[in-house]
Amino acid sequence: MSLKFGTSGVRGLVVDLEGQPARRYVTAFMRHLQTSGQMAGGRVLVGYDLRPSSPAIAEDCLAAIAYAGFEPVDCGAVPTPALALQAMTTGSAAVMITGSHIPADRNGLKFYKPAGEVSKADEAGIVASLSDIDVPDYDESVLDENEETLEAYRDRCVDLLPVGALEGFKIGVFEHSTVSRELMGEVLAALGAKVVSLGRSDVFVPVDTEAFSDALFAPLPGWVREHELDAIVSADGDADRPLVMDGSGNFVRGDALGLLAARFLSAKTVVTPVTSNSAIERTGYFAEVVRTRVGSPFVVAEMKKAEKVVGFEANGGTFVGEGFDLTALPTRDAILPVIAALGLAAAEKISVAELVARLPLQVAVADRLQNVPGDRSGPFLERLQKDSGYAAEVFAPHEIANVNAIDGLQFHLKSGETVHFRASGNAPELRSYVEAGTAERAKELLAWSMGALEKAVR
Repeated sequence: MSLKFGTSGVRGLVVDLEGQPARRYVTAFMRHLQTSGQMAGGRVLVGYDLRPSSPAIAEDCLAAIAYAGFEPVDCGAVPTPALALQAMTTGSAAVMITGSHIPADRNGLKFYKPAGEVSKADEAGIVASLSDIDVPDYDESVLDENEETLEAYRDRCVDLLPVGALEGFKIGVFEHSTVSRELMGEVLAALGAKVVSLGRSDVFVPVDTEAFSDALFAPLPGWVREHELDAIVSADGDADRPLVMDGSGNFVRGDALGLLAARFLSAKTVVTPVTSNSAIERTGYFAEVVRTRVGSPFVVAEMKKAEKVVGFEANGGTFVGEGFDLTALPTRDAILPVIAALGLAAAEKISVAELVARLPLQVAVADRLQNVPGDRSGPFLERLQKDSGYAAEVFAPHEIANVNAIDGLQFHLKSGETVHFRASGNAPELRSYVEAGTAERAKELLAWSMGALEKAVR
């Protein structure tokens, strides 16, 4: 099988996942939960995003759950955080069929045990439990919990702010093909905002909320002006990564959204990967900032060690731990950071742009080269790390001060700027994350870094 666990779940081409491969992975997940004592029996929820292959793969998952002796529950098309919330509050396991932001010819499986996301140890246990035995079809009817799942999540989102807190705001929802396109508008309207629906697509669109330069986003500034919007909000395919453009037509970085969410909840500790803005520690907002490798399992593992903790990734997906009035949800959520940013702006009676401008952060931008397989990105990054002369050649005319290798290679330059190269764990992509003192300089440095990558790996 050409499938593997990435930063968050199993990913691969649809042709390699649908049918028996999906069934075998889910059967292995069930077997691992049983043998590890994390679940003796009971319900297993299945949800999916709106990519064309997802409903059929969901049927494969339901069949495997029944074959393993558990009760399959069909939650239908729902956001990943909604499925996770329903699983945790009902003491169920869950499987989400989603490829997140990657193209429609790919898909994936994300696993939840009753206690939350699977760990890296659980992933190893699932792989060890894989078998090549075929799993039969399941033709009996299954319980449908779509409405209950959506309602519980919707209520959680609406309860984040007082009734009418967003009155006077006019918010555009870039609907494209995100599974949260109706729900996001419903939440904003329930909080008093005037909502404008924008850009709905009947074809699945692989929205990468970190790749602001994508042509897909070209219409957004025009929509801001045309409709006189205070912001445009959206999410990726399975709604666990937020997207926000402020009323000035500028994108808000995901790590800034996560930072605002942590402030909104008055977090004591923040857990975030090394790819998030390097100035977070210097804000003084939190008692402790813990850095991890990229991937939700790493964030969740560190969150378990702290109280009143919020985690977030550079993509803005926000995790909530124990110690708050809000129910804990230690998995990526796209709507929480959106509501937090809008709620803080409303409370402080300023625009979203002003709110973000007040954050003492470096200007951070990112982009990626697509169609760069691991057999090209891996050797390049390895040579870059081990051969200082080669690294100096690649980075000329910039001078390297030091290198952080927690995840990928993060080069701190003598100028005080940062360039971070990292291969995606979910797709054949090589990413560049850049930080600089001004937006203009960050844009220049990003363009240089993308050119350097293109020259090195093409």
